[in-house]
Amino acid sequence: MKTNTLNQWGPGFMVAAAFIGPGTITTASRVGASTGLTLMWALLFSLVATYVLQEIALRLGLMTRQSLAGFLRSRLTGHFLKWPILGLVLVAIFFGNGAYQSGNLLGAMVGASQFIDLSPETLIIGIVLIAGLLLASGWYRLVEGTLIFLVGVMALVFVTAAVIGMLQSDIALAEWIDWRWPASEDALVIALVGTTVVPYNLFLHASLVQEKWRDDVPLLVAIRQARRDLLLSVLVGGFVTLAVMIAARAAFYGSAAPPDLAGFAQVLAPVLGSAAGVCFALGLIAAGLTSAMTAPLAAAYVVTGALGWRSEMTGRGFKATWLLVLLTGAGVAVTGVAPMGAIVVAQYANGLMLPIIALILFWLSSRSEGMQALQVGVLRRGAAVGVILFCTVLTAEKLF
Repeated sequence: MKTNTLNQWGPGFMVAAAFIGPGTITTASRVGASTGLTLMWALLFSLVATYVLQEIALRLGLMTRQSLAGFLRSRLTGHFLKWPILGLVLVAIFFGNGAYQSGNLLGAMVGASQFIDLSPETLIIGIVLIAGLLLASGWYRLVEGTLIFLVGVMALVFVTAAVIGMLQSDIALAEWIDWRWPASEDALVIALVGTTVVPYNLFLHASLVQEKWRDDVPLLVAIRQARRDLLLSVLVGGFVTLAVMIAARAAFYGSAAPPDLAGFAQVLAPVLGSAAGVCFALGLIAAGLTSAMTAPLAAAYVVTGALGWRSEMTGRGFKATWLLVLLTGAGVAVTGVAPMGAIVVAQYANGLMLPIIALILFWLSSRSEGMQALQVGVLRRGAAVGVILFCTVLTAEKLF
């Protein structure tokens, strides 16, 4: 069966666009500025974990033709733990997305403030209106493609800045393999994991692959193409995150890091000179708006699936859910919280709830008929268990 090559790409890059947002830029910059490259092991773990968990999610989506939350609901029918488990998922995703959304809006606001002289509250309200109109209109796909393109351009600039930073700084070869767990940096480790392995992306991806590969495409063909799409997008996302870390390490390591998000524009100075601030601001706007649309969409898929509502963008329940998440994020953002602090806390919250969501995903894959026929074997299951155990240990160490 011949397929258009361009039609084989998409959902995976939506996942990458969702996690390459203001949170990734902020967290990776702080990691590079504070610890250099010693936490590169955490980034590599995060990328492996992202691929392992997202791959299971896309398989479940293509096999069952249901949202993950809807499939979970059907699997728990008649079970006394049905509503406690569904309630846990709803609370984790809804409030987690609300916190994540505040970081997206604050990041976009910081970028917009470089061009428009208005109060932060006014800028946030304007960004919320733009995101809401895009979600409610038929122009979403066109604008989404434009925003992903802008984030891609910024990614290219960061990679260039990283290369120039390596050439101009004294990053020794030993530093690339000097992987440690720096003292008192647990929060940064969890934030780095949380900004890469985003729990809501699991639910979003499982639904998006169904839109991309309709049920007239042979299942194994769809899975193969979706896996290839995912692998490339995870590699691109990881490369961008590493580039931000390297650029920040070259610009700030050994000296005081900027006190605010806009100050990190200096990582682009070796490439763009006086234009660094403008390009960094445009990147924050693009990254913030892209993520500000994907987070409410993912929450809407979760809520409608868990409650048995129609999981379509035209559904009233679907619209009400993404609107509520958007407004919740805006409510947190306008309280005057510092953008950098809110963004890192949101990534930290994602890291804390990751083990719960990953465990539920693993349980669903274990309970799904046909998984053996689709070659979900011991190695893949073992990798998933390893991810869950590591995230659980990481979370428990910080909490207790």
